[in-house]
Amino acid sequence: MPNATLYLIPTTLGDTPWQDVMPQSNAAVITSLTYFIVEEIRTARRFLKKVDKSIDIDSLTFYTLNRHTKPEEIASFLAPMAKGECVGVISEAGCPAIADPGADVVAIAQQKGYNVMPLVGPSSILLSLMGSGFNGQSFAFLGYLPIDASDRAKQLKRMEQRIYGEHQTQIFIETPYRNMKLVADVLQHCQAGTKLCIACDLTLPTQYIKTLTVAEWKKRTLPSLEKRPTIFLLYK
Repeated sequence: MPNATLYLIPTTLGDTPWQDVMPQSNAAVITSLTYFIVEEIRTARRFLKKVDKSIDIDSLTFYTLNRHTKPEEIASFLAPMAKGECVGVISEAGCPAIADPGADVVAIAQQKGYNVMPLVGPSSILLSLMGSGFNGQSFAFLGYLPIDASDRAKQLKRMEQRIYGEHQTQIFIETPYRNMKLVADVLQHCQAGTKLCIACDLTLPTQYIKTLTVAEWKKRTLPSLEKRPTIFLLYK
């Protein structure tokens, strides 16, 4: 069985010192690697320089993995591992392979029998759940809700069925510029007693986490969420 390791390297959730959210041991791993699989090369290069200014960026090899990458290309990104070289996967923000295309790389590494080593770092999904006060034993991350108004309303009703029937926390996201529209839809279609947690700018100085019922949110001035990364959670 090959001895090479695929390292899953978390990044910061915004412009914050990496030392605030990750252990120093991550830096030792990062500086030992030559091959990286990344979503955006420019962002990855900037992150690596933040971790260690002395890193020779030009000596590194980057493979781009995003929604434009062809499935048949992904396996080739692990070619160095067949020669015993370790490879790092870097997400745009937070933890690789969690709501992230890095999961496809991990699946191939597992199939080939390579070691897979997730490193410690911030996960906006888990941080929001921790701060919500909701059920942390049964929860589901649903990603983006349907854009179509009718389909979105039906999805929210299905989510409430899981909340009240299965006691399951529902977690979801939206493109930042559509955050306010999503909140409006939740307040329109969910029951008055259903609780909504809004978790925004996690780990940043502007962090905002608040849990209220739908009825209570309707009585308040909503926080400005435009262009701010936000996690939404529903429970009872």
